Order: sequence, then C-alpha cells, then structure tokens
Amino acid sequence: MDDSPKSLLKRRDWIAGLEKGLALIETFDETHSKMTAAQTAQRCGLTRTAARRYLLTLQSLGYVASDGKLFWLTPRVMRLGQSYLESARLPRIVQPFLQRLTASTQEISYVCVLDGYEIVYVARNGSNRSMNTGFVLGARVPAHVTSAGMLMLAMQGPQAVEEWLKTNELKTFTAHTITNKERMKLELASIQTQDWAVSEQQLDLAYRGLAVALRDRNGQVVAALSVSMPVQGESTDEAVKRVLPLLRETAQAMRNLI
Repeated sequence: MDDSPKSLLKRRDWIAGLEKGLALIETFDETHSKMTAAQTAQRCGLTRTAARRYLLTLQSLGYVASDGKLFWLTPRVMRLGQSYLESARLPRIVQPFLQRLTASTQEISYVCVLDGYEIVYVARNGSNRSMNTGFVLGARVPAHVTSAGMLMLAMQGPQAVEEWLKTNELKTFTAHTITNKERMKLELASIQTQDWAVSEQQLDLAYRGLAVALRDRNGQVVAALSVSMPVQGESTDEAVKRVLPLLRETAQAMRNLI
C-alpha cells in the first residue's frame, strides 16, 4: 500500500511544481553546495531545462544565487526553518522545562523530533562546551549516532526498524559508532523495552547522551528529551543514576502540555 504524502492527497490538489521546487532546494548539501543546472537536475530527477527554470525562479525570489553558471542557496532559505521554530507550539512549551533541567543537571539539554531517519533539534538550553558537533536549533543529525535518535527509532517498532536497517547504511563518525546492523537491532530492542537510551561517543569522542521520550496526553511519542554530557570524570552508570530520574520527571511534567 502506498502511504506516501502524494498518495494521501487527491490528484487535483497536488501541486507538482511545489514538490519539485522543494526537492531542488533539498539537493544542496555540504558536498553539493554549488551546482550547475545539469547537476541539480540529475540529483532531483528533473530535465536540465526544468531545473534551470526552477533555479531561476528561486533566484528571483531570493532563495538562490548564481554567477551565471553555478547556483547556491542564500541565507533566505533559513526563513523556512525559522518559520517552523517560531510557529510550532512544541519549542515554546518545552523551553522553561529545559531551563530547569539544565539548572538541575548542569548539562546541555535538548528536545528533538524525528524527520525521516534524521533528528532535528528544535529546542535547547545550556552553553556549548568543547563539542565539535555543538547542536544549534535546526541542526540535523543521523538518528543512529545520538541517544535521542536511537530512542525515537526504537519507538517506531520492530517492523520500522527492520525497514530502516534494510534501506540505510550506518555511517561511521567515531571508532565507537555502531555500524553492525545486528548489534544496532539489539540495541534498539533494548531501548524500546527500557524506555530510555544512552549513546556513548558515537558522534563525538568526548561526549555521551541520555534520552527519554516525550509523549502527549494520549501516550504518543512526539519528540525526545535529551541531555549531553562529557564522558570524562563519570562512568555511564553514574551518569544514568544522576540524570535519568530528572529526565523522566521533566518528561512527565510536560506530558499534559504537548
């Protein structure tokens, strides 16, 4: 059964041009920051002529810049993400709770949501220390290398985990990144059972993360609440004993508000 967004919308209501324009914006990334019309066309499945027309339209709207040959995104694109952060209820609701959690743990606290197989940080509190990967609002990270991401993947259930493992490679970030799919499957099963997750040095060698689910009043998982802390000076068991009760208490306090 096709449950893609397009299949859920009546054909007459689907605006293909909007779909293609957004897809074209999403083709730009760290390794494809500047591209020709032909390159963007190849990456998003358009003809060169169509891609060029979309690029020129986006350029006239201020979302794309060009030197006549290459195209690249402008800072205006960030307005799209900012609109979410300013209009969504979740980031506003959780902020006071994150402030109290940070004060109680003396660690950086985050709330993130799952988007595909990446997590997106939508709220945070606390100052960056020396993290190479300090997460700013809107930052996207592969789910399998963070406690929050592993938690939210696990909460999708075994069938979704199987599908994810079949269609995705587990990219290596550090020597501690879990890249064995069978081991990852066991880790996620354990997380689903215990209802919390810890990630040790999978993304940053000096840091660990601890996460619990944020549920709405109906019990549905809508986000993850996590804390990031240095590995040095504290064992995993000590960190879990110190932080997990505070994470659970904070998540429970938010339950009837989200």
